[in-house]
Amino acid sequence: MSETRIYSGSRESAGSWLSRVVMFVFGVVELLILVRFFLLLVGANTQTGFVQWIHDMSGIFMAPFNAILGVQTIDGATFEWSALVAIVVYAGIAWLIVALIRALTPRRGPDTVETVEATPVVARRRFNWWSRA
Repeated sequence: MSETRIYSGSRESAGSWLSRVVMFVFGVVELLILVRFFLLLVGANTQTGFVQWIHDMSGIFMAPFNAILGVQTIDGATFEWSALVAIVVYAGIAWLIVALIRALTPRRGPDTVETVEATPVVARRRFNWWSRA
């Protein structure tokens, strides 16, 4: 008598993996811009280290959008319209890249790998309560 165990796993397609990487990278960029937007909106001190770091890191991605719309300042709070435009544009670019990846990679289900392992079952003696031998 033998016992059969089946192990199954799946592999992800390269297109699916690449799509997730693109969404992660663009998500980080959008998060930086969003944090910048909220820090300026609440009037955070731009001389502090964290606020300066966020401003510098997001400034690279904000450069194409800085001149599109003006900046409004009310009581120390800055409403940066170009940051909102940048978030929408980067989300659209990410969506287009993922759509292109999905169009160029073949559609198929995940490859399922099954491993069958047969191991012999050791016969055990049943314990009999009535006859103790």
